[in-house]
Amino acid sequence: MALDRLRASLAESPIVRFGEYEYFVHPITDGIPLGRPEVLDEVLSELTRIGDWNRCDKIVTAESMGFPLAAGLAMRVRKPYVFVRKRQYGLPGEVSLKQTTGYSKTDMFINNIQRGDRIVFVDDVISTGGTLVAIVKALCTIGAEIVDILIVFEKTREKARFEKELGIRIKTLLKVDVVRGKLVERA
Repeated sequence: MALDRLRASLAESPIVRFGEYEYFVHPITDGIPLGRPEVLDEVLSELTRIGDWNRCDKIVTAESMGFPLAAGLAMRVRKPYVFVRKRQYGLPGEVSLKQTTGYSKTDMFINNIQRGDRIVFVDDVISTGGTLVAIVKALCTIGAEIVDILIVFEKTREKARFEKELGIRIKTLLKVDVVRGKLVERA
């Protein structure tokens, strides 16, 4: 897996603090600095390659930076996508959940998922695991089957704990850390 453009883009990522939480700003995770189509294309190509698309009925992602990933993958693998939103619509079958990240707490809402749906969950980054764990547990409560989890950046060092808690392997493209105010790849 080359991901040369994604790796090169790490150097351009500013670091900001939310309290004690060091947050990196990257086009894939925030839409800033300027998003480059060649980087997004490289990421989507690799996610397409590693995903379990044969058993997938729907691609699910969280608001908001998973949107370009899920939509881009939907175009490539010809599967519908579902956005878990921070807005309640009050539609029949809507399911609410509480999301807690390293810097915020939010209510989120799931629509268009039914019992038996086979889901590939995709997102931009796993850090505290708050978004991933909350959404996957809510999808399982609905009766959906999670067949794959695909994440671009792995900032956490607790991926194994999340995999054990959720009972599924989490596939990530790059492991990253913030070191002395810089975003760097770790082995």
